[in-house]
Amino acid sequence: MNEQPSTSPLPRFAPPPQLYFVASAIFHYLGPAFAVLLFARVEPLGVAWLRIASAALIFAAWRRPWRRFRQMDVAARWNIAGLGVVLGGMNACFYLAIDRLPLATVGAIEFLGPIALALAGLRTQRNSVALALVIAGVWFLTHLRLAGAPLGFAFAFANCALFTLYIVLGHRVANDAGGNAIDGLAAAMLVALVVVSLIGLRPATPALLSLPLLAAGMGVGVTSSVIPYVCDQLAMARLPRATFAMLLALLPATACLVGAVVLHQLPGRAETIGIALVAAGIAIHREARRQGRSDFTQRRKR
Repeated sequence: MNEQPSTSPLPRFAPPPQLYFVASAIFHYLGPAFAVLLFARVEPLGVAWLRIASAALIFAAWRRPWRRFRQMDVAARWNIAGLGVVLGGMNACFYLAIDRLPLATVGAIEFLGPIALALAGLRTQRNSVALALVIAGVWFLTHLRLAGAPLGFAFAFANCALFTLYIVLGHRVANDAGGNAIDGLAAAMLVALVVVSLIGLRPATPALLSLPLLAAGMGVGVTSSVIPYVCDQLAMARLPRATFAMLLALLPATACLVGAVVLHQLPGRAETIGIALVAAGIAIHREARRQGRSDFTQRRKR
């Protein structure tokens, strides 16, 4: 039987998917660094709108996703629409949460969903040990605290649920978006723009009237949505969902490293231990390559 074509627009000799994830993790926190500077002038929902709008416009000009969207089947279109709604809601909830709670607390709550996905995908005792090390490392890194406004926790847990859906729907789009995962992401981003415009366009008005604020908002969009989401799709197209969820444990460690380099916030003893535990868990985790490839092939046959 002929080999099934890949759904990823990658060259034949592409870098390992883990490298795409590392790039995503780095830019995932460069974007919030720009957003913090904007919070003093633009409301959180306005920043969320600037992030989604700039990313959607860049994707539209780059990919013109409506052309491929018309060729997709109904199931693929629904997956893209669902991913777009999730992206819009996830970004709004994330910014509303970090406006009320420490970023470490929001990050700890956000990781609960990926932990559940990783647990669901466990197959070996070795991976169970890897997950235990990762959870311990994330605990040291985030110092989860039950402090802050109740509304902040409501937004944080909503962001957690939406982030989990992002992983699930993102994998579906990466594997069935008409043969091109980036086109599926681009179409979903346009849907996200419609969703977030309902609540974020008015708060974004001050930035639309100021060129420096608008440029900063575009920087947030490029670093927070364009680069990391593209890298996510390239990684999702080649990694089992449980492995991708496990790799998300790198995000708190990356936050510490980016904070140290960019903001000169050097990690303390707990953060250093956390980074070491996460690195150990990722190192001993073994990807279910054969099963992941088999599952993918079966989906392509249907």
